[in-house]
Amino acid sequence: MNTLLVDAALNFGILAVLGAVLYAAPSPLLNPPAVPFGVRVPPEKARADAVEEQRGRYRGAVLAAAAVVTVVSSALGAALGTLAVGVVGSLLLCVLAAALWVRAHRGIARAKAEGGWYARARQGAVMDTSLRTDPVRFPWGWTVPALVVTAVSAVVGVIVYPGLPDRIALPESSPGGTVHRLYPTSVWTAFGFVLGQLLLTLTMVVTVAALLRARADLDVARPVAGAARYRRYLVVMARSMMGIAALMNLMLLGLSALMWSDTRSTALTLTVTFVPLVGVLALTGWLVLRVGPSGSRLREDVGEEGTGLVPRDDDRFWRGAGTVYVNADDPAILVPKRVGIGWTVNFGNPRSLVVVALVLAVTVGAAVVQAAR
Repeated sequence: MNTLLVDAALNFGILAVLGAVLYAAPSPLLNPPAVPFGVRVPPEKARADAVEEQRGRYRGAVLAAAAVVTVVSSALGAALGTLAVGVVGSLLLCVLAAALWVRAHRGIARAKAEGGWYARARQGAVMDTSLRTDPVRFPWGWTVPALVVTAVSAVVGVIVYPGLPDRIALPESSPGGTVHRLYPTSVWTAFGFVLGQLLLTLTMVVTVAALLRARADLDVARPVAGAARYRRYLVVMARSMMGIAALMNLMLLGLSALMWSDTRSTALTLTVTFVPLVGVLALTGWLVLRVGPSGSRLREDVGEEGTGLVPRDDDRFWRGAGTVYVNADDPAILVPKRVGIGWTVNFGNPRSLVVVALVLAVTVGAAVVQAAR
């Protein structure tokens, strides 16, 4: 009975959090204010009646759908005693939210075209060339925690490896919860999480280095202040990403310790997994609330008179309701996201294939390590 209640509570919690995130998706907290639902509009139109109408329709439908899916999935999860119902409910809710997002995107785009929102606007673009000549330096000091945790994992693993049994238990997720499966002890199984730490740290370092040289999305109305703010944004994001790497490495260290000591407690497994993840979520929440897209909520230290320009209308380069950037004439590989916080790949640039290939290589490598166990 207690297990059924736990499954019901987990299903409810997962869907409730997901519903809240999807409800807040069109908020300026998660998107640039002048790009509602992935449509570029002049700043003075960011809260136009057409935009507010679509935002209200989206949120009302998401709220209703989240309530129904959460209640039904929680009830079924309690009856069947499985978290698979919550997973299916989450996928269904995401599909519904995506369809509602596309509807809102098309509604705003139609209102923008019919109203001629850009007809009299003075469009412009701005670039900070000093990001190339005097780039933001990589925060090597902030890589130390992730490297230290990885080094500790490797040293402890080398010490305990000779005394490990012939078969070792590894925690795995299943529809019914966490289970432990026995595998023959080998370097791959005993040091699998350590290799994961190395791969994660290397991937994060490469990603941060690339982002520091990515194209900036600056405020054309206040270019000097916008450039200064964007530099601070890069510093904050680079440090935060290395902090996330350290937290994830800490989680993998905890899982390694449980594996090496043959501790099969579900409670301990959940603890060493969720505590670092809570730290990651807290850091992400801070970035959303205090930093914002492209550092939009960071304090401005430069006083500047406005230029009177608005960002150029570049909707033609954004596909998938403002989520996919395709511009063969843009030499940039990484560009700031239009929906959400962070960066995305320019799929119109052939060099982006290298980025995609690297991601696939990392994914395949992780699968090979998993299969080698």
